Order: sequence, then structure tokens, then C-alpha cells
Amino acid sequence: MTEFFMPMKKVPTTTHQQKQVMVRNGKPVFYEPEDLKTARSKLLAHLGKHVPDKQYTGPIRLMTKWCFPITGKYKDGQYKHTRPDTDNLQKLLKDCMTHCGYWKDDALVVSEIVEKFWADLPGIYIKIEEV
Repeated sequence: MTEFFMPMKKVPTTTHQQKQVMVRNGKPVFYEPEDLKTARSKLLAHLGKHVPDKQYTGPIRLMTKWCFPITGKYKDGQYKHTRPDTDNLQKLLKDCMTHCGYWKDDALVVSEIVEKFWADLPGIYIKIEEV
């Protein structure tokens, strides 16, 4: 099992699907805008500190709790029911975890529990379990 919390003043909300496309020499070319590159770099830097000694090779459950800085009338621990969508947040995170070597392929994630909260201490909690 791997379990850790990555405190962050600003949790990345840029999603993987924000890649852009342009046409060069009559062919579509996909690229990452600067905010997506920044979010990816931030996640890679934080995740790199927690890479397990042994890469996961079998089916796993990934539990992720996204803790966003409190704004307005919300309270610590209250569910965040506004954007971004959890599935969009997870895609970039799992791609970064694959890049860091947590597992060979994120297809090994057979069970996911993803929640978003308002929190006094913003960041991302991650727990990985073999199933």
C-alpha cells in the first residue's frame, strides 16, 4: 500500500482535456498550453517525492481526495460540488503517476474512489492498494 498527502497552496485545476490543436503543413498538431504544462510540472514534482520502491504490476484501487482552498461560505471538509469534474482531474494525475513510475500503465487501476472537498489544508491525498 502507498499512502500520502501532497499539501499545495493551489491545487491544479487545469485538466488533461485542455490540450490544443493547430494545423501545420495541412496536418493537425496537438500541443499543451502553458497552464497545462505548469499543472503537469507541479504534479510531477510533488508525485516524484512519493514514488513507491516497487512499481505496481497487478490490479489496484486508487483513492484520491482533492482538497481545495476554502472560498466563500464553505466549511472545512464540506464536499465541493463545483467544477472541475473529478474525471477530468484524475486523467492528468494518473498520467503523471504513470510517468513517475507508480505503475507501468494506468489500466491497472480497476477501482477508483475520487472525492472533492473544501479544506483548510489544500492539497491531494492519495492511497493506492493492491486488490
